[in-house]
Amino acid sequence: MDKRYFFYILKCKDGTKYYGHTGNLYTRLSEHSKGRVSFTKNKRPIKLVFFKEFSSRSDAFRYEMQFKNGKTRKQTIEDLVRSFPIAKCQGFNSHVLTKKN
Repeated sequence: MDKRYFFYILKCKDGTKYYGHTGNLYTRLSEHSKGRVSFTKNKRPIKLVFFKEFSSRSDAFRYEMQFKNGKTRKQTIEDLVRSFPIAKCQGFNSHVLTKKN
């Protein structure tokens, strides 16, 4: 069985965005939602607004670094999020919201 990795973008309560990568999107969103991630701890609730699947951790990490290193312009990020089908995120968002925090 092939392992999947994800790059993801969260929108925080204060409007900031968090970029990350993980091998388990459900678990990672749960950690954010429960306040176990320092950057998002005081910015909850969070909402998944974009994700992209990769077949290797290094590919997901490289994609993340494009955002964190400022190589990708703010407008490009906004366009990426705006063009992403929000319905794809709803399953993840509702899964996290129904878990006990």
